[in-house]
Formats: sequence, structure tokens, C-alpha cells
Amino acid sequence: MESRAQYSQLIKEEAKRLGFTSCGISKAGFLEEEAPRLEKWLNAGMHGQMHYMENNFDKRLDPRLLVEDAKSVVSLLFNYFPEQLQNIDSYKISKYAYGEDYHFVIKDKLKDLLRYINETIGEVNGRVFVDSAPVLDKAWAAKSGLGWVGKNSNLISKKEGSFFFIAELIIDLELEYDGATTDHCGKCTRCIDACPTQAIETPYVVNGSKCISYLTIELKEDIPVEFKGMFDGWMYGCDVCQDVCPWNRFSKPTKEKRFHANNELINYSKQEWHELTNDVFGQIFKKSAVKRAKYTGLMRNIYFLKP
Repeated sequence: MESRAQYSQLIKEEAKRLGFTSCGISKAGFLEEEAPRLEKWLNAGMHGQMHYMENNFDKRLDPRLLVEDAKSVVSLLFNYFPEQLQNIDSYKISKYAYGEDYHFVIKDKLKDLLRYINETIGEVNGRVFVDSAPVLDKAWAAKSGLGWVGKNSNLISKKEGSFFFIAELIIDLELEYDGATTDHCGKCTRCIDACPTQAIETPYVVNGSKCISYLTIELKEDIPVEFKGMFDGWMYGCDVCQDVCPWNRFSKPTKEKRFHANNELINYSKQEWHELTNDVFGQIFKKSAVKRAKYTGLMRNIYFLKP
């Protein structure tokens, strides 16, 4: 038992050294409470055209199907809140996409952490996950005490707010497990009241097919005309439900330089975005998650924002 506590402490200390702001650990097993919620959400079609959400249903609920003999889920948070914000008169990009693509930045750090575990503790089998496999990251982070899933369906931390990436290590090592925290949304409905497209249909239930992030990133077809005039200037993603959340008053700028924005993204005017060329798009978003939308997708969003 003592070694489990020691191993857990070593992992958390190394995670902090690598720049992760929080680390919590849960026992790998079936997510019983999440199963009916996920099924109901999918059956209601709230995932829109994100058909990949329908795949690997069992794996989403049980990490032992992703890693053989999995014993522990190590959940980690990494702050991305920017040092500088965009020109307020311009079209808006979600803060998570200001810098380099988080998949690569965080995955590099996770691999370093797994390497450290193998070098320090011994041979441990595991996999790293950064929003790229069927893992219910918010559920696992909440289970390990890193925060609670708020009414806007984001993980919220009392000390950090919600402007962070969530990542996991699923490993076949027994560790000391943390407990879940409590919900601190209370009677607050700011996120629900502020959502431009009313995507938060009821507390804790977000209709993904109405979310601006879905419509500007995941949706590959034309944006439905019914949403015209409702985007509040967002051309890639949306942060409204996080911006209005009282817990984000504690957000502090990230120390990770790879998440800092370039000058063009920060200072561009609406007119400059209208005149954006494919070549310049490639320069500004060379290593950015915005490349996922491609030039044609971003320009579709910009044209949709025109009066």
C-alpha cells in the first residue's frame, strides 16, 4: 500500500514539473453513471454529424478495453488561458486555438511522463490520450477530483476555472486513488443565459448540434441559415459559456510558450480576415488546431458572419 502512495506522489510531482497544473488518479473500471447519459444524448441526436461519437460505445465507458489489464486512469489538466486576447473589434477564435495544436504539445508531455514512470517505477504498460480516442476525459477528471462537470458540460475547477486541456494516461499500475469533488455551480445559470444559440437546453445537457463550436469546426456542410446573426462574431469555436462563468475569474495566463498567439491572430481586423488568402492562412495557422477547419472552412465561417 505504501508503494502505491509513493508511486502516485512521484507521478504527480513529475506531472507538475512538466507543466500540468493538476493531476488526479482514478481506478480504471466501467463508468456506470455515464452509460445511460451517453446513450440518451446519442439517441437524441445531440452529436449532430459527429458520427464517430456513435463508435466504440463500450470503449468510451471502460478504459480496460483500451489498455490491457488497465488499473489506473491518471487525469491531467494543462492551462491554456492566453496572455493576450484578440482585437475586440475583430472576428473571434476560441482561446484554446491561439497557439500550437494542443494534441501535439500535450502528447509530447504525456510521453515524457510515461517514460519517467517506466524509468523510475519499472516497466509499466500504458497509453496516452489527448482528445483523440474514445475516452470520456471530463468524466475521468471529475472522478479523480480535478473538478466537476458544470451546467455548460465543461469541467470546472475551483482553483483554475475551465480554460485547460484534459489528458489521460491509462496504465496497468495500481495506484492510490483520489475521490470526486462536489458540484459548485449552485443556482448560477450564466452560461445557460448567455449561450448565443441556446445550445445548453437544460442544465448539464448541451445539444452539440446547436453549439457554435460544432457549427464552425465539426460541421462540414453549409451552416444552417437558422443560425444567421447568432454567432456573436465567433469564426472558430466559442468561449461564451466559459467567459461568463464566475469560476474563470481565477484564470491565469499559461506559462507554456507554445500556446502563445502570434501577432497576426491577435491584431487582425475584420477586413484583414475577409481578405485572408490560402497562403497567409497557412502561415498564421501553421501549427494551429485551426488547420482542422482548413482555409475553405474558416472562410465559410467568416462569410456566414457577414450581415
